[in-house]
Amino acid sequence: MHNFLPFAWFEGQCIPFNDAKLSIATHALHYGTAAFGGMRAIPDPNNSKSFLLFRADKHAKRLCQSAKFLMTELDEDFVLNSLETFLVKNKPTQPVYIRPFVYTSDLGIAPRLHNIETNFFIYGIELGDYLSPDGVTCRVSSWTRQQDNSLPLRGKISGAYITSSLAKTEAVKSGFDEALLLNSQGKVSEASGMNIFIVRNGDLITPGVDQDILEGITRASVIELAKSNGINVIERPVDKTELFISDEVFLTGTAAKITPIKMIETTLMSKEMPTMNLLRDKLTKITEGLVPEYENWVKRVNID
Repeated sequence: MHNFLPFAWFEGQCIPFNDAKLSIATHALHYGTAAFGGMRAIPDPNNSKSFLLFRADKHAKRLCQSAKFLMTELDEDFVLNSLETFLVKNKPTQPVYIRPFVYTSDLGIAPRLHNIETNFFIYGIELGDYLSPDGVTCRVSSWTRQQDNSLPLRGKISGAYITSSLAKTEAVKSGFDEALLLNSQGKVSEASGMNIFIVRNGDLITPGVDQDILEGITRASVIELAKSNGINVIERPVDKTELFISDEVFLTGTAAKITPIKMIETTLMSKEMPTMNLLRDKLTKITEGLVPEYENWVKRVNID
């Protein structure tokens, strides 16, 4: 049972969630011509009238960049102001996941991005842990991550997530929690909706942007935090076999936050994860607005 927030931002205003409806002929529904964001907002532990949005500016910027692949312009300030209005109207009391969404809203049947209407909406859902904080089991998927020259992977394009959906279901139906996808070169790319990190000999390693990954905002935050704490960060290709001999392996994402991988296929991973634990602890404190030097990573919204 999903606990959707009672109001959605739809066609320029906040309306009851159940009244925000699209036609079955909506262009984006048929062709995947949409882009979305995913954001977390939590109650401010120091102010019951305030909610905290993690890296709202980065999320708004990425969504606007994604919109460019749909040949539409979306203004960052408009996105941020809409998010604030949305939160104030809903007045949530629990941590929420927010989904801003830009899409082709025409009712035509031709696959195109020219001479077409686009629109924007936001909805939210109460969400605690998307993946178990104690760790997940993973398998390497039989599905391959798309290439950037066939699909704009720098954006969160909705049509791209058919591969993630196939990989996730394949993993779950074969007894695992999550899927790891290789790219067309046979290198590790990412999970179904998260980036991946490994630790070897004290180095924090993650596939670079040339490995057909989504440029994750949590990923970028982890890299910045690691560097500021004296951890050597290397962005490079990662082989499948390297996963099995890593000292630590973990996933990052807005929904997943920082989640350890405890088993990959038949290989049990180490339970000792000092690097991940350090980064997860610091990131948690930052998202709760408890680290003054990272105050600019958190947008405070007064919902009273």
